[in-house]
This record gives sequence, C-alpha cells and structure tokens, in this order.
Amino acid sequence: MSAAHHLPDILSPEFAANPYPAYAEMREKEPLIWHEATQSYIISRYEDVERVFKDKKAEFTTDNYNWQLEPVHGKTILQLSGREHAVRRALVAPAFRGSDLQQKFLPVIERNSRELIDAFRHTGSADIVNDYATRFPVNVIADMLGLDKADHARFHGWYTAVIAFLGNLSGDPEVAAAGERTRVEFAEYMLPVIRERRANPGDDLLSTLCAAEVDGVRMSDEDIKAFCSLLLAAGGETTDKAIAGILANLLSHPDQLAAVRADRSLIPAAFAETLRYTPPVQMIMRQSATDVEVTGGTIPAGATVTCLIGAANRDERRYRDPDRFDIFRDDLATTSAFSAAAGHLAFALGRHFCVGALLAKAEVEVGLNQLLDAMPDLRLADGHDLVEQGVFTRGPKTLPVRFTPVTA
Repeated sequence: MSAAHHLPDILSPEFAANPYPAYAEMREKEPLIWHEATQSYIISRYEDVERVFKDKKAEFTTDNYNWQLEPVHGKTILQLSGREHAVRRALVAPAFRGSDLQQKFLPVIERNSRELIDAFRHTGSADIVNDYATRFPVNVIADMLGLDKADHARFHGWYTAVIAFLGNLSGDPEVAAAGERTRVEFAEYMLPVIRERRANPGDDLLSTLCAAEVDGVRMSDEDIKAFCSLLLAAGGETTDKAIAGILANLLSHPDQLAAVRADRSLIPAAFAETLRYTPPVQMIMRQSATDVEVTGGTIPAGATVTCLIGAANRDERRYRDPDRFDIFRDDLATTSAFSAAAGHLAFALGRHFCVGALLAKAEVEVGLNQLLDAMPDLRLADGHDLVEQGVFTRGPKTLPVRFTPVTA
C-alpha cells in the first residue's frame, strides 16, 4: 500500500473532470491507498467493495455516519445496527415496495412526471437536467409525504446543501456550515408538520410513518424528521442523476436508444447498466471494526474506508469490456439489479442496501417512458458535448435536447 502520489488525487480538478482513467490505474496498481486529506483508506476493486458492503463477518460498521450524516440529518436509520436497524427498516420499507408502491405512489410518480413534461413538450427543446431531472424526484417525494410542492425551491435548496456537505471531501468550512444550517431549518419546517399529521393523519407516507409500529416500537418525531431529510437528499440527488444519466448514455449510443424506444421492456436493463457504468453515487464510506486484510494490504481497526463504487463497477475482473455501455451485456442480471443481490454496487448490498431502490426504478421507468412518448425524435442539441460533474455524486451537468413538438 502507498499514498499513490503518481495518481490524480481524488480532490484534484483532473480527477473531477474524468475519474475513470484514475479508477482503472487504482484497480491495477494501487487497490488500497491511504488518502491523507480525507484520512481514509481507498479501495477500488469490485471484490473488496462487495465484501465491505455485504460484510458477512461484521468487519465494518456505519459509525462513520455519526460525523458524515448526523450533522445534517440527525440520527438516521443508516447509523443503526442489529435489531434496532432491523426494526426501523421494517417500519419504513413497506412504503417502498409491493402494493403500497404500486397502488399509492405509482400514480403520484406518473402525475408528477407528466406535469413537468407538459411544461416543455410543445416547445421543441428542453434541458432534461434543469427542466425535468432535478425537479421530478423531489416533487415525487414531497407529494408522497403530503408536503406542499410550492415549497419545492426550499426542498431543492436543502438537499443541494446536504449533498454538498456529504461530498465536502476537502473540508470547506462554508459548505459544512451551510449543511448544518439545513438541519436546523428542516427541523423547524418538518416537526410542526409531523405533529399535525399525528393529530390528523391522511393517506400519505408521512401519516404512515407516524402510525407504523413493529414489535411495539414506533418512530419518534425526530426519527421521522431524520428519515424525511435522508429521503429528500438521497432520493432526490441520486434519482435526479440516474434519470439524466440513463438518457445521456442512450443519446450517446443511438442504436441502443432506438432499441429501447422500440421495446420499452429494455428500460430496466438500460437502468441497471447505467447504475453500473455511471453510478450516481461514486463513493460510500464505512468504518472498519477490526483489522481487515484486503487486496493490497491491511486496513486497521477504526479506520474510515472509502469504497469507490465508480471504480468497482468498471472492474475488468468482474465485467467484460467494462468501459463500454451495453444494455445487452450478459454479465449483469437485470432480474436482481434492484435487490440486495444486485450484480452492481450502486445501491450498496446486504442489510444496508438502498431502501428506495424500487422507488428509483419506478421513477426511472415512468420518466423515461413518458419522455420518449413526448419526444419521439429526441436528440442531443447540436454542438453540445456531454459533461459530467461531481466526485461524491456524479452526473450530467446539463442535457439540452431537441425534438419535434407533440401537440396531442
């Protein structure tokens, strides 16, 4: 193991512009790196990141979230372990799968997507990032919770500040302060709403969370507020970038776009491949509970471990031709891609697998279907080069498109 001084630093502009060449070099030459600036051990190979996420031997914890998440969200389900984690997850999980998702929230997803598309479908041009992707998931979550969508700008401002805090690898004090202010502002907004919903429950997710009970345990107002904060940030930022990412990848591969347009049952495969090829979350941290041997050396107990999802998902030891976007690849199973047994690492794995994975899948499927229906000849605007931005989370900066307006 070394400090890998010959590689682009993960905080450098060169890395931010295009991390994938650096990822390849890390996997090959430095699969374990001590990174002084973030005080963390960086791992980049699929087998190592998979091992951390599955954690079958209880070698890793989420104690890092005490300083990484709690300052902006309060104590969340992600920090819990054992029975406490299992019970809290059982309280929130039903809303994000099965009949609740299909019957209660699929209409919410469809309506919010349609409303946004109706605003530009007659114009012949749009920026999919600014006009659609950044708005859609936040609107859906606000609607699911029964919050006022007129407060969209506040929600978006809060989750943007939270994501900036989480990705503040260089320790910028202004970014840290803005993130911590968000915790206070969000609590001032949400706690009265939660108390009102307990007194006057409705048919929304917030009312469901207020009433949910497992083994005699109910969520406190603070539990619910922290979960809603986490849901807005995680569900907003990641789905935002996933929608822009799948469309950018398909526009860059016209033959695959044509295949998806002709056969919409290919959308889950296109989404799974997007999660592998350009994962919205490029890195997740854990903390080692004991000394752990990984490729390249030993991670000492109590260390922060930075798991490079973006690198692991392109590991040539796991995927054939990993730097090629291919929705037809046979080494990534679509059937398990949105479960804890996924063949990619974009949603993590094991007991901390993303609880909102099926919600994200529903949003992407509805969104892409409706966008393709509204824009039959969708194409990238002339002269536009697709540029991704972000290190902690990553996605297209803008996505200007042209199409023949649909008046029906």
